[in-house]
Amino acid sequence: MNFPNPSAWSPLLLGFVVAPLLALGVLALAHRVLERLLRGRDAPVLLALLQRGRRPLRITVVLLVLDLALPAAGLDEATAGWADSLLGLAVAVAMGWTITRKVAAAFDVQLEGALPSDEDLLLRRRRTQLAVFRRMAVSAGVVFTVGVVLTAIPAVRAVGLSLFASAGVAGLVIGIAARPAVSNLIAGLQIALTQPIRIGDAVTVEGQFGRVQEITATYVTIQTWDQRSLVVPLSHFLEKPFLNWTKDSAELLDTVFLYLDHAAPVQAIRDEVARLVADAPQWDGRVAKVSVTAAKEACIEVRVLLSAADGSRMFDLRCLVREALLAWLARDYPASLPRQRQADVGGGPG
Repeated sequence: MNFPNPSAWSPLLLGFVVAPLLALGVLALAHRVLERLLRGRDAPVLLALLQRGRRPLRITVVLLVLDLALPAAGLDEATAGWADSLLGLAVAVAMGWTITRKVAAAFDVQLEGALPSDEDLLLRRRRTQLAVFRRMAVSAGVVFTVGVVLTAIPAVRAVGLSLFASAGVAGLVIGIAARPAVSNLIAGLQIALTQPIRIGDAVTVEGQFGRVQEITATYVTIQTWDQRSLVVPLSHFLEKPFLNWTKDSAELLDTVFLYLDHAAPVQAIRDEVARLVADAPQWDGRVAKVSVTAAKEACIEVRVLLSAADGSRMFDLRCLVREALLAWLARDYPASLPRQRQADVGGGPG
């Protein structure tokens, strides 16, 4: 039985087995040393860059070593050319994957943790910007990697040049087709910079009230009070009006309207409202005011102006005050509730 000459296969073994394993070992050792150096320091971004995206980094290192060891394989010129092209494409994809994953990790470490409360306006502004810029960076990395791969393939490059030889018509078609995507991309950048909405904001869009749950590169997800998800394109927030309840502050003023008889005791209602809000944990202590805002032929309109720290507390406070006032009026002042009056003008028999 004849065995291959060791001098023929030893370079292949060294270049395609030993060298990749040695490179992976050096990479693992470098990771371990750097982790030990950073473990006791306040460097979450560096730790995230080091710990996340290791798989694409390992693949990139192995492919680079294989590409360097390819000349030692002794392949013929045609096969060596195909192998070199394939390895080059694989290295480009792996490097794009690695860079994109590392960039996403740098943003993710800033986005992790509990959602900010309504009072943390600066934190919600920063979180919104980071979320938008993260998606834009990842999208740019993917597009750049795909572009590098396509331009490196001669057949695809030739087809692309032949298809778009008439640049005027092709540019018009591409512009029309890409207009929604481009407008949403620009809208995302404007939202990140100007901050008309932020993650966690309480908004009313198309008659629906909810909180901004997610801002992607193309749309915004709003969770309504009944836990539905309202998906709105980004361009909507730049082209159409909407109501942002927490734009500058989470504090709110809102009203409770009562329609009562003209004989309703307004001063007693003021005293009762003051007593109710003093015992209500939802009230923030700023405003509790009672006014008669209209007097109609059948009733008067009593407005109770209240304040609360945020939208959820305001909703609960309004319900509490409305229910308590109606129960109090029905118990202590039943004649103040709306009534229909009839007058007998007399003159008839009997």
